[in-house]
Amino acid sequence: MDFQNRAGSKPGSGGVASSQNEAIERRERLRKLALETIDIQKDPYFMRNHLGQYECKLCLTLHMNEGNYLAHTQGKRHQYNLGRRAAQDAKDTVMPVPMAKPKAPVRKTVKIGRPGYRVTKQRDPCLLYTSPSPRDS
Repeated sequence: MDFQNRAGSKPGSGGVASSQNEAIERRERLRKLALETIDIQKDPYFMRNHLGQYECKLCLTLHMNEGNYLAHTQGKRHQYNLGRRAAQDAKDTVMPVPMAKPKAPVRKTVKIGRPGYRVTKQRDPCLLYTSPSPRDS
């Protein structure tokens, strides 16, 4: 076996990085890159709550630190929700305002249940009172 080209074969070169260390370094690298390209304070969906956690108002997710939030903004779920929001906004802006319909002339019809004749009330044979019917008006 050839031992000279193995990782950690030379003194002081360090050992093989564990998967946990690799993940920490990768997240830190992504956070630095995202901080350079994205200004969190201008993000409309970014919010810090009273517990010190970071919230994405679009996806309703909680994040413990800025790096985690920035990784979330590059992720599939956030990108999908951004697409849905953009489509909804486009749909809302394209909707034309309905034009006012011309008013139709009001038909004068006799309501059902009203008599089509005059009602005459007689209490005293000397006195005759006639109330107007709805058709007279």
